[in-house]
Amino acid sequence: MILKGITVGLYQENCYIFGCEETNQAVVVDPGDNGPAIMKLVAEMGVTVEKIINTHAHLDHVMAVNFVKARTGAPFYLHEADLPVLRAVPDTARLMLSAEVDAVDEPDEFLTHGQIISVGNEELEVRFTPGHAPGHVVFIHHPSKTVLGGDTLFQGSIGRYDLPGADGPTLLQSIREQLFTLDDDYVVYPGHGGATRIGIERIHNPFVGERGQWG
Repeated sequence: MILKGITVGLYQENCYIFGCEETNQAVVVDPGDNGPAIMKLVAEMGVTVEKIINTHAHLDHVMAVNFVKARTGAPFYLHEADLPVLRAVPDTARLMLSAEVDAVDEPDEFLTHGQIISVGNEELEVRFTPGHAPGHVVFIHHPSKTVLGGDTLFQGSIGRYDLPGADGPTLLQSIREQLFTLDDDYVVYPGHGGATRIGIERIHNPFVGERGQWG
């Protein structure tokens, strides 16, 4: 298994390249901005991008999708429930950034809960984790106990739930049922900030941990 991250864009979003050491096949997870930098990392890793897979479609996670797709020919995967979020990206950019951005290409395929994504000889499990976004998912590599978690669970925090299509109780339920059912030593690589472990957040997360205000 190969995993490297790059932080991109105004919102300091973490884009990840996950690959198979044996075949050098890879996926790009959440190409949020700065497509040239992402493709430079791909070249340095010496991998071939087979798929673009997104945890969700907020603008800070998708603004380099078209760039990476055009240069790799890789299909774009997203959960169908996040289509309204994806289609609203130009309007969201005007509202939040006072900027004009192009519409993001429609997904080539939809992600579903329980789906297995093959990356060479490696596999990622898709788990549906709505709450921060209506179609949010996470990707889990069980052999290395790795979670590519998007904006669901952070180090000492959780994803925002005050955005259109978000819902706090749904987010907490997603974390408890889809992430906290994993072993304590699974490492979560989030969409922003540093990595954390399930066991730490299960106990100490102030929002959803056992010792937190809503634990």
